Amino acid sequence: MAIAAIVAVRGCQLPGSSRLTDFTSATTPRATPSTAPDGAHRTHRGALGEADGAVPDGTTVFDDEIPGVANLDRALLGALRQAATAAAGDGVEFVVDSGWRSAEYQEHLLREAVSKYGSQAEAARWVATPDTSAHVSGDAVDVGPVNAAAWLSRHGARYGLCPVYGNEPWHYELRPDAIARGCPPVYADPTHDPRMHQ
Repeated sequence: MAIAAIVAVRGCQLPGSSRLTDFTSATTPRATPSTAPDGAHRTHRGALGEADGAVPDGTTVFDDEIPGVANLDRALLGALRQAATAAAGDGVEFVVDSGWRSAEYQEHLLREAVSKYGSQAEAARWVATPDTSAHVSGDAVDVGPVNAAAWLSRHGARYGLCPVYGNEPWHYELRPDAIARGCPPVYADPTHDPRMHQ
């Protein structure tokens, strides 16, 4: 059932499963999936790209040259790498669909979500503001493909990796207490997360 939900959501390209490879083009970026916003605005020479946290297809947790991976919190990245190594033993490869994001990138994703969903309130179910996004701080990662997210849902707690939102089963954050106690309950969506109401 959980896998079917992941397939349904990711297959519909909802925000939360970010895959932003076309942000490297010089054209206006198209709407793409994402789960967390980024931070501060800066002057840009063109379209948003890898420097802002967009990750190329096939990026893994071991790709240190990709800013979306390299700018993740060190403890989160270490836990991801340990889990990815264990998952590889089960024939499962982790792909980073989204990791760290710049504030500018996050703001762009939020504007796209407002346009797509018709209101700030509905968009908030999928995309956080740059000020509240765990992606902007480097504290969240969206993991794919479906079998990797499913593997993490079964084994992630032993590495302190926990899902946070029921509507984003690919979104993981580090919860070190989960190693001993298991992952805390998930929020239905980001609007139920007290961190989003700062």
